[in-house]
Amino acid sequence: MSAFQFRNLPLAGLVLVETRRFEDPRGFFRMTWQESAFRAAGIDARFVQSNLSHSSRDTLRGLHFQKPPAAQGK
Repeated sequence: MSAFQFRNLPLAGLVLVETRRFEDPRGFFRMTWQESAFRAAGIDARFVQSNLSHSSRDTLRGLHFQKPPAAQGK
């Protein structure tokens, strides 16, 4: 299942974007924007990716290191 579902609404050019929430006892994660997915749905804007997350009480999350060329800024 994709992280996004796009539905065209009756008003021309208006698209409802529904996002998938990934949840476990530690909290949740939701991708709110991914340029390639939005472009494939006909929404062409230059913004690479945005995410939303929340951690449950007493949960410590860490950053992970990625070597180039797959490195991401954290």
